[in-house]
Formats: sequence, C-alpha cells, structure tokens
Amino acid sequence: MKCSYFAAGALAAIMTFAAPVPVKAQAGGERVDLTYAADQMLSSVVYIKVTTKSKVQTMEYSSPFDDFFSDFFGRGNSGRQQRQVQVPPRRGAGSGVVLTADGYIVTNNHVVEDADEIEVKTNDNHEYRARIIGCDRQSDLAVIKIEATGLRPAKVGSSDQLKVGEWVLAIGNPYGLTSTVTAGIVSAKARGLVPGAVESFIQTDAAINPGNSGGALVNVRGELVGINAMLYSQTGSFAGYGFAIPTTIVKKVVDDLKKYGTVQRAVLGLTGVDVETYLETQRERENEVDLGTLTGVYVQEVLSAGAVADVLQVGDVVTALNGTKVTKMAELSEQLVKYNPGDKVSLTYIRDKKERTVQVTLRNAQGTTSQVQDFGIDELGAALRPLTATEKRELNLSSGLVVTALRNGKMQEAGVTKGIIITKINDREMKTLDDFEQAVRDANMSTDRVLWIRAKTPSGINRSFTIELSGDTKNKEAKK
Repeated sequence: MKCSYFAAGALAAIMTFAAPVPVKAQAGGERVDLTYAADQMLSSVVYIKVTTKSKVQTMEYSSPFDDFFSDFFGRGNSGRQQRQVQVPPRRGAGSGVVLTADGYIVTNNHVVEDADEIEVKTNDNHEYRARIIGCDRQSDLAVIKIEATGLRPAKVGSSDQLKVGEWVLAIGNPYGLTSTVTAGIVSAKARGLVPGAVESFIQTDAAINPGNSGGALVNVRGELVGINAMLYSQTGSFAGYGFAIPTTIVKKVVDDLKKYGTVQRAVLGLTGVDVETYLETQRERENEVDLGTLTGVYVQEVLSAGAVADVLQVGDVVTALNGTKVTKMAELSEQLVKYNPGDKVSLTYIRDKKERTVQVTLRNAQGTTSQVQDFGIDELGAALRPLTATEKRELNLSSGLVVTALRNGKMQEAGVTKGIIITKINDREMKTLDDFEQAVRDANMSTDRVLWIRAKTPSGINRSFTIELSGDTKNKEAKK
C-alpha cells in the first residue's frame, strides 16, 4: 500500500513497555547499550501485508471535440462523459505493534484503511488474517485484531517523560526487511507539521523508511513511546528525520477505538497559532506587539459553540491546561487528547499581560458534551450495492446505491424501504459503498450529525429522507 508523504515522503511508528533497565548512563560520551531495548520490543513488532482488490470505478472525462460541438450547437453538457475503469489490485506493507496477548495490534491508518485483505506476520514467522477494529484518519492510527494467543505485548511508556537528546530505537519492516532496528536520538518534541492540524509528533533522526509505518519508537528501557508515522524527505527515502505519534495520543485513540469505534475528541473551540509564529509575522509587518509572553498559543478565533466561547477572546494567549504548561499549539493538542467531552479542566491564559485561570467544560466537535457513536452500514441497518450498468440505463441514472435489505435501524426508522435507490447523501453522489461510508463518517464528525438522503423508487419517483446520527428520534419520510 502506498504511504502518504510529507514534502514528497511519509511513514511512521508507535506503542508500549515498562521494566527495570540495565542501561548505562548517557553522560560523558559513555557508550549506551541498546541491546536490551531491542530484545524487549522485537517480538512485539509485526509485519503487515495489505491487498486492495481490483475494483470498477466510474470516472468522468471530456473530449475537446465534444466541448467544441456542444458549445457550437448550444448543448450544455460541456462534453462531460462517464466511463467505467477497472482499477488493478494493489499491494503494500507496513508494520504494527502488539498491544495484547490475544491479538490487538496498533498501526497507522494509512497502512490499512483501504485494505480488502490484511495479513500479519509475527517475529516468529506465524501468519494470521486480521480484521479492522477501528480507524482514525485524524491521528493516522488504526487498531486491527488477529485470532491468536500467547503473543508478547509491548509495554507502553510515557512519551511525556521523553527528553530531547534521549536515545531511541525505530523498529519495523522497511522495504520488506523484517525486524529491522535503527537508532538515533529524539530531535524535537511536539512537532506540528501542518498548520492548524491536530497533531504533535516526536521528531527523531533514527532511520525511518517506507515499511516502517506503524512500527515502534522505543526508549532505552524497552518501552514503547511512539508509533512511527512519517519521514521527511524529498525522495521518499530517509534523509535525516522521521516522525512518530506519541503514546499520550496512541493510548487514548486505541482505547476509544476499542470501546466506541471512534475517537472521543475533546475540543476547546478555538483556532490559534504559536505565539512565536504570530510575533514573527507582526515583526515582518513592522508591528511592535507585546503580549506579556514569548510562548503559548495566540487565539485567532473563538467558536460560538465551543467550550471557551464565553471565556476567551481573540488576542488572548493560552499558556497552560490543567496545570501543564503549553508553549505551542502542538503541545495544547497533545494535552487535549487525554480528555473526553464533558471533562472539566483548568485553563490558564494571558490577557492584557495579566495571567488568569478559569475552569471550562470540554465539548466535542459538535459542540455538546455527549459521547459520539460511530455509525456505518451495520448500525444504520441497511445492505447496499451499486447500480449495474443495465439498471443505470433503464433508470436513466449515472450512479446510485440500491437498498437490497433492511433490518431494525435508523434507515428503516426514517422510512427507507427495500429497493429504494440512494443517489445523494449531503450532496455527495453515491457511486460506491466507499462514497456511502465516507458520507456517514463526514456527517458523524459534523456539527449537526444529519444525513440528508436523496433517492428514487424503482418506478422513478423522487424521495428524500432525514436521518439523525444522534438521539432516538424516529424520522419521517419527506416526499418531494
């Protein structure tokens, strides 16, 4: 499977451990023995092979001749046509870290999210079929499960206690070279690579290459402190720095995926930027600004439905969360990951050069304090399939999903019946089951959590349905 690249290349690793350690101190140039750490973690890192089967996809294309004659004769289709394209099967590989003796494994989302088949090979060469328990694109983490017993789980350490300059190992399967160990130091912590994104990476100069994704970043005590996720490279190969997701984030995401099927994210309801970045921008504009601090998170926007709507204002600087100092946005994101919607936390901020501390109740992305449940085809209670070419021709439709079966669930409650053809959900065209699942995921993370469904009966009558993804309200069919 292709790995996503940052600046032309990306991959990664992460996860668990704790024990007494026969490791020499790192003072005075004294040699550090990393064999203990490697021995403790090697049996907990697995090789993951994924296969995406050949699929038929509908693609739009246009002919320049069609465009010319359409415009000339006043036809308005602009030459847009559709055709079916057979996408060849794809294969890829990555790494994973064993979390439990009975087969729960953490890896990167980008390793497994599109896979039709997942095979896991352990360090002792046993092979297993795996299934996905849950995926989270935002953190790039996923949990998979194999039916096995007696596996050696990694021991999860604290990435909070990791220090810049500390020795670490990256363990994974780069280029299919299984059980590969590389060493380096922690180059930086709380590294944010995409402005505005919720992320906080451990930066290391331990060599990370394609295939290391989902592998372990390990401290000298043999504890999992991160999941390797990406490399920084102009070529797609290691060129100095790699990035791992810290265990503070991993533990929360894994627990939520196992329990809820989705991540319960607590948010403050603000957008911000590092104070350092803000001050640099103002200096470039020749503006002299004194915020009363040189570090923290400068508040650029306060959302009306957020937890801090009545507390913060633009120009404030957040400096601590629950007593833990935050010097930049990535650190604030990492601290927030530890909490659930509904949790009460103390927030320290600076306004007019004066420090203040208030208590706020964290909310979810929808602006409420309730837990978010993951909804998919199974939870909605419908079996779907794409229209065949013959059905498209007979019904004069370019795409659609046919409801082939229903059971008790939200779609049945909304009035959806067997045989109905779903053409759009929230203005997204329904061409494949992936389109349906993505529309549900997007709605699940939106503020209103509603599916607006446009459909047709087999006889061609338009129908529309509204499905709320929260609460027990039974929705009625609305006819157009």
